[in-house]
Amino acid sequence: MGFGVFIHRQDSIYDDSPAEQYQFPSQYLRRVEACVGDSIIYYEPSKVSETRGYFAMAKVQEIIPDPVTAGMYLALIEPGSYLDFVNPVPFNGPDGLVERGLFNDQGRISGRAQSAVRPISPADFNRIIDLGQDTSELLLPRVDEVGTSTGFQDEQAPFEFERSRDRVNYFGSRIVRDRIFRRIVLRAYDERCAITGLKLINGRGRAEVSAAHIRPVEASGPDVINNGIALSGTAHWMFDRGLISLSDDLEILISRQVNDLDSVRAFINKTRRALPPGRQFERPHPRFLQWHRERCFKQ
Repeated sequence: MGFGVFIHRQDSIYDDSPAEQYQFPSQYLRRVEACVGDSIIYYEPSKVSETRGYFAMAKVQEIIPDPVTAGMYLALIEPGSYLDFVNPVPFNGPDGLVERGLFNDQGRISGRAQSAVRPISPADFNRIIDLGQDTSELLLPRVDEVGTSTGFQDEQAPFEFERSRDRVNYFGSRIVRDRIFRRIVLRAYDERCAITGLKLINGRGRAEVSAAHIRPVEASGPDVINNGIALSGTAHWMFDRGLISLSDDLEILISRQVNDLDSVRAFINKTRRALPPGRQFERPHPRFLQWHRERCFKQ
């Protein structure tokens, strides 16, 4: 087993779904095999417009031949292991190249930087994960972020990991993942409810909006930005109970089981569509919206 970097573009021609599978040609088979059972980091090349750089982590569960395309393989991602970075990490950070294993003996960037799949050292893995997930701030959430007291104060001592896999285990915690997911989704939606359009901040500077999974974690919904939506309390309650849903073009659908239709219509924003994030890859994905309509929405 070993850590790896998988290159993925928003406009990829491959049959990739980073939270579920990664398609690759046979030339990379041995490199991907070396990552089975271990964690990888997704990287988007700098030539991509608005590149995210190193943008997420995941765990490779197994490799299978692509059942559709001859000569191609699929690296299947372990369910629940994908996690977007709070802070995407650029190829070159404040202290230079963050993936230092790409330097050759002459101190220049080697050709390995162009490889779609490449191994990464534990030291580089640690560095990128720490920058991407901002471990200095991601200890445990305050009481009001999980609904129950953890016994920790707002101010906590810095957390130090002894080994690379300590980091992986840490980010497998549901509490930690929920906190990361909240930060990513609320930032994408500018802390504004997508249904009502309201941006309410309480007296302590906390947004009165939550990060909802479109396909719930309990139903194998991944912690990926396009499976998330920012919702205020009432909108979240209605969405989870199938009283409202969204079409693929984000039209707000209201269930016929709603007992006060006029009030609900007055409750939603005037566009009658969910207010989307600014970047296309952050918008709710049609496959998650379809799941919600088919499995949750009360027609």
